[in-house]
Formats: sequence, C-alpha cells, structure tokens
Amino acid sequence: MLLDLFLIGLVITLYPLPIMAFVLVLSAPRGVWKGLVFILAWLACLVAVIAAVILLTGGEPPPPRSPPSNAAHAAKLAIGIGLVLYGEHRRRRRHDVPVFAVPSRSDSSGGGAFASRMDQATAWSAAGLALLLQPWGMVGAGAATVVEADLSLSGSYLALTAFCVLATSSLLAMELSMVFAPDRAAVALTNLRAWLSGHKDRAIVVTCLVLGLWLVGRSLYELTR
Repeated sequence: MLLDLFLIGLVITLYPLPIMAFVLVLSAPRGVWKGLVFILAWLACLVAVIAAVILLTGGEPPPPRSPPSNAAHAAKLAIGIGLVLYGEHRRRRRHDVPVFAVPSRSDSSGGGAFASRMDQATAWSAAGLALLLQPWGMVGAGAATVVEADLSLSGSYLALTAFCVLATSSLLAMELSMVFAPDRAAVALTNLRAWLSGHKDRAIVVTCLVLGLWLVGRSLYELTR
C-alpha cells in the first residue's frame, strides 16, 4: 500500500492541469487568499474520499482474494487501463490544444481569457476550480488502495496523512513561496506557466502512462497470484 500511495500521490501533485490553474489563481488579485481556499478545497476532496473508504471498510483491510479485495484490484486495473488509453490518446495528438482558452496575439503563453476571469473570481470560484480539476481517476486509484489500510496500526494514519500532503505538495510549495518571497515567486510562476503551456501534453502523457502502467501491472499481479 505504501508504495502505491506514494506513486499515486506523486503523480497527482505533478499533474500539469491543476498546476496551471493554480498559477493563474495565485496571479489574480488576492491570489494568496484564493490559493489558500483552492488548497483547502483540494485537501477536503482527498480527505472526504479517504474517509468514505474507511467508513465502508471499517478501517480493516479485506482478506486477500476476497470479493472486496478483488473488487479493489479490479477497480485499479480499470483505472490503470483508462489512464494508459488517455495518455496514448494525448500522445497521438499532433496539435496542443490550450486548456483554458485559445491564446491571443497579446498572450502567447495561453490562458489569457481564463486569467481575465480569474481576476474577477471569488474565493468560492477558486474552491470550485479545485473540485473541478481534481484528477479524479488518480484519486480513485488512491481510494482503491486505501481499502488496504489497517487503522489498528499507527503507521496507516501516517501513510494516509503523507499521501494527502504529497498529493498537495506542489500547490503548497507555490502558495508558501508567494507568502514568503512574492517577487521571486512571481517570476518563477510566470516561467512555470510559460513552460507548461508548451509542454503540458507531454507531461500529461508521461504522468498518465507511468501511473497507468504501474496500476495495470500491480493489479494483474494481485489478481493472478
């Protein structure tokens, strides 16, 4: 469980679409406050999913090869196949379609229309954006892994907490940099936004294929051993 949660959390925090949106949130007026709301909503989603799984399992992992255990592995297998197919779909695309808007001549980095809307957005809008851009397939893989958590062991609490922190770490790093070194962070975030605008498809392909192939291999091993 620990290795699976680590890899899933790492891929979630490196997934480019929420990072691109969060950069725009931080760049908006009162961006630090909106960024904090974004992070709290993001964390609330993760905690809610984990809590729902624990309520279903009672904090006890199902016996190996039991129907609940096999169902969890089958769910991870399906998610893994879906991620592989999506990653391959993105790899085959010849043209990089901007995520938020078609870049205008005055904004070659893309996302200009979305950035303008973020300037007028409220903290509630930032929270809704966090909910919308949560990579739910990857979070679902995390939920299927949490089925194996044994809450009678203190290490399980630590593992679940570490998963939530790791899955949020890129957002936390950007938020803290804007709080303690705003000028330097603004330059770094501008450069990050420009890099992601040109490389997001490649990053999506890599993250989806890496996690997808891992989930497929891991799930097939657990189902057939």
